[in-house]
Amino acid sequence: MSSAASRPTAGPFDRGHTDDLMAFLTASPSPYHAVASAAERLEKAGFRRVEETAAWDGTSGGKYVIRGGAIIAWFVPEGASAHTPYRIVGAHTDSPNLRVKPQPDMGAHGWRQVAVEIYGGTLLNTWLDRDLGLAGRLTLRDGSHHLVNVDRPLLRVPQLAIHLDRGVNDGLKLERQRHMQPIWGIGDVHEGDLISFVAAEAGVDPEDVSGWDLMVHAVDAPAYLGRDRELLAGPRMDNLLSVHAAVAALASLAGREDLPYIPVLAAFDHEENGSEADTGAQGPLLGNVLERSVYARGGSYEDRARAFAGTVCLSSDTGHAVHPNYAERHDPTHHPRVNGGPILKVNVNQRYATDGSGRAVFAAACEKAGVPWQSFVSNNDMPCGTTIGPITAARHGIKTVDIGVAILSMHSARELCGADDPYLLANALVAFLEG
Repeated sequence: MSSAASRPTAGPFDRGHTDDLMAFLTASPSPYHAVASAAERLEKAGFRRVEETAAWDGTSGGKYVIRGGAIIAWFVPEGASAHTPYRIVGAHTDSPNLRVKPQPDMGAHGWRQVAVEIYGGTLLNTWLDRDLGLAGRLTLRDGSHHLVNVDRPLLRVPQLAIHLDRGVNDGLKLERQRHMQPIWGIGDVHEGDLISFVAAEAGVDPEDVSGWDLMVHAVDAPAYLGRDRELLAGPRMDNLLSVHAAVAALASLAGREDLPYIPVLAAFDHEENGSEADTGAQGPLLGNVLERSVYARGGSYEDRARAFAGTVCLSSDTGHAVHPNYAERHDPTHHPRVNGGPILKVNVNQRYATDGSGRAVFAAACEKAGVPWQSFVSNNDMPCGTTIGPITAARHGIKTVDIGVAILSMHSARELCGADDPYLLANALVAFLEG
């Protein structure tokens, strides 16, 4: 437990939840690791994995499906009907970073480098002069996957010295292709070196590796920050903060047979580049799982339609806290603050899916949990980001509400939030899932 006091709420979580979030972030340097970490927590709560290729039964209890970097988990109370609606918390497991190319071995002038591609809307300068590790998964010839995590200083993207770029403080310009390739040693470049090294780290034969999904991560650990430790600095809070809170909330409801809804966690991959993937919110995964659950309980298409009509999804993703040095970039009447509780995200052009009725659902959950909440809208002169919320609403016809936690340095290699906000969000999610 942190030395800083927790804000009292009616929910089950306190600052200890934030301590656990730090462990979750450290254990989850890639979407594949995040899914494995989530599954481990769900297993401890009594959930069991089901395979998409197997026939599903209609038994009650907690179940989950994993596909790549996505996980869908749900808990069916005893006696739930085929048309029982769902309460869904949606989030995403991916974060902007640098990802290894198919031919990774490169170099020049005696330096050995790794060829990387920019993933998502990365703040490039935050990856400069930072100790970096490498993580992801290897695919073997037999189709199996092996997670790998080199969680120690291995790579570095060195910035040009100010002596060779006298105008750098007047505006840094980084070319994605030329300037973002990390170094990892000196000497001659040999094809296959990187994958041989990573295979050895994973304990597999390099000759058996036929594919890889590898990415760079900062190795400095999450940490409390500030005089009173009221802030939390760490990587990938967009959006593992929401994934962790949703996992904790769902796990806390395991075994509850009095729930009027079926609580669901839907954590997708590839949100940061548009969600157009079989593991993304644009794909069929969530709809398939929800429909199969209805049919496994003996339901018909009519039951499926009734269940979906009564379903509500909270799309939980990080948002922007007011920045003290750039307050003019925010809406002048909406200034979300850290440790002020989760934010309700509104955009009338449907970059967020929230409407007035959704606002009422979220407000009721926060009131039940004793959690304060705030509203967020973008400055009219600034483009608004988006989430899985509008995608979920449009693809499945499900009422969706966009929420999240306000942070600074979004899409940086290291982001900043209030240390109370993670557990305030988790308590609100419990109240929402309970109905």
